[in-house]
Amino acid sequence: MSDTGDLAGRHALVTGAGSGIGAAIARRLGRAGARVTLAGRREAPLRAVAAELPAGCAAVVADVDVTDPDAIARGLVTARETFGPIVILVNNAGAVESAPFAKTSIDQWQRTIAVDLTSVFLVTRAVLSDLIAAGSAGRIVNVASTAGLVGYRYVAAYCAAKHGVVGLTRALALELASTGVTANAVCPGFTDTPLARAAIATIMAKTGRGEAEAIAEMTAGNPQARLVAPEEVADTVSWLVSPGAASINGQAIAIAGGEVMAG
Repeated sequence: MSDTGDLAGRHALVTGAGSGIGAAIARRLGRAGARVTLAGRREAPLRAVAAELPAGCAAVVADVDVTDPDAIARGLVTARETFGPIVILVNNAGAVESAPFAKTSIDQWQRTIAVDLTSVFLVTRAVLSDLIAAGSAGRIVNVASTAGLVGYRYVAAYCAAKHGVVGLTRALALELASTGVTANAVCPGFTDTPLARAAIATIMAKTGRGEAEAIAEMTAGNPQARLVAPEEVADTVSWLVSPGAASINGQAIAIAGGEVMAG
């Protein structure tokens, strides 16, 4: 997707913007002309991403715990003071913990649901009035996962949370349709992020396999046999928030090389 400036002047809030998919989305929206608030818990990575964006188009809001309504509210004060009402919301913050279902503790379950699902509810609710005021320019994009479309072993809580994100997205799409605001989800497969690289290192350490073999194991379900690039997810998000995607609503778009196909 070319850098057309289609988003010129529109304020986009991206959570979990300090690395991986969130950072790629922030960079992409900045190149498209948006004013981007980068939200996350750690300031240094957010500042590093902000430095890559065009001058004057990035704001950093650190110490934002997306499971804490008060922290979200504080971050939004800074975001709105800097760039005004939010027109585009990208709920990207998330985490995954792996364990067999029988060994998944209630604490692990609750952490995962809080970070991956409840956060989407909390942040969206906090900016909803801005989005509705933006009318047909208003956009919500929730970063789910192919785990929100199918099941995977050893990540039951994550699958449940991401299925919840897809369901929440579809409910919002219907509720907000008359306002012009759209809500969609992107569902990446295994993507080349620091999280994936840590998983690859774990596979290597436990099995003695080389990096190529570990990546091959991780991507075995992808017909293209590769990791998805974060920039590919960012390009899809950039399209969904563009004026030309006004009729795309309530969709869960798999970015996974054909691993998951909608029926």
